[in-house]
Amino acid sequence: MLRTGALTRLLFLSMAGLAAGSAQVIVNPTPPGPREFPIMAWGGSPSDAEQLRLMKEAGLNIAGFCRVEDVDKVQNAGLACFVTDPRVNRYEWTKLPPESEIRAKVKELAAQVGKNETVIGFYLRDEPHADLMPGLGKVAAILRQEMPDKLPYVNLFPSRVSTDRVGVPTYEAYARLLVDTIKQPFLSYDNYSLVGGEMIEYFYENLEIIRKIALDAKVPFWNCILANAHFNYMEPSDATFNIQVYGTLAYGGRGIQYFTYHSPQIGNYRLGAIDQFGNRTPTWDILRRINKQIHALAPTMLKLRSTGVYHYPEAPAGCKTLSESKLVASVEMFQRYVRPPIAARFMVGEFEDGQGRPYIMLVNKDLNNSFRFAVHFKGGERQVKRISPYTGQEQEFGREMDWLAPGAGVLLRVQ
Repeated sequence: MLRTGALTRLLFLSMAGLAAGSAQVIVNPTPPGPREFPIMAWGGSPSDAEQLRLMKEAGLNIAGFCRVEDVDKVQNAGLACFVTDPRVNRYEWTKLPPESEIRAKVKELAAQVGKNETVIGFYLRDEPHADLMPGLGKVAAILRQEMPDKLPYVNLFPSRVSTDRVGVPTYEAYARLLVDTIKQPFLSYDNYSLVGGEMIEYFYENLEIIRKIALDAKVPFWNCILANAHFNYMEPSDATFNIQVYGTLAYGGRGIQYFTYHSPQIGNYRLGAIDQFGNRTPTWDILRRINKQIHALAPTMLKLRSTGVYHYPEAPAGCKTLSESKLVASVEMFQRYVRPPIAARFMVGEFEDGQGRPYIMLVNKDLNNSFRFAVHFKGGERQVKRISPYTGQEQEFGREMDWLAPGAGVLLRVQ
């Protein structure tokens, strides 16, 4: 056992070794485009130029749902937005007016913002019942005809809601309506499951269903994640952002939305990135940190195809255990200076690039503890390259890269 003095000297020498012969380099990875990998504030876009600037600085690329009169402000900030306007979303969806009336309104919008690249699409509805899907699909079809490059935006309920709320016998049938009836070229849904210091397994069960539909339909999916505290949900931390973002990436997600960036002025909502008085909270820095990591990893993630996701030691309902992986035999996750040791919980997302080269994303599902890890592969030991979450570049795997913070993940290319 190391004595306190010896441990202190060891840590000092370790840090001295890290610093020796090198200067600290500040990295600033290039953000992906809003159509490549959306990083979006879910909710109304602000009109204030300073607030829009802060959104850009925080690493977002979509300001949320903006009014037509604010499009130029969003553009000046270097952001994109979905326009929200009664001409496309203020309908009784089960009793639509004549198509000619809807088309005339859409044409008006097209004349105003249809050629503006800042507008990537139009907000239609959040969490619709299945009965509303046909009406939403009709308006989405008119939008496609009049503005082919603009996206309709409809966001789905989470999988844990009752069948009465979604209106069909299964959640999978409900989610498929988004691509089959509305023909939205991406899946969007929300699931907030951070309670009492843990991620409830609903989060992974929902990812499993959405991933399956996305692969079948050959469309990307965007996850709307919890970015504030309300009701009895946990207050934001690096760990809560880590597990939601890296969990989504491990399942092959191609977009992150934050509910919410601005703290709503109702109930017990608190600790959004911006508070009710327009000031930054500690969450703003957390959000910027995770967004910078998305910026770094997105160029690689966008080239990968999800081939499987596995959990250890147990799999949530509908998910797979690590024993079913064709690539990874086992993962050791352990700690130092902790007695008794804490049992690790993790997940492994597996991928292939266009050349057939395998990648894995290992995610620490524990929101309170860091772990050191070692990955063992089927068919024998293999070398790996780490994709830096700070620069996005491949690195030799070594030194102290074999540690994961609470909720965090690491992307590795397997050689």
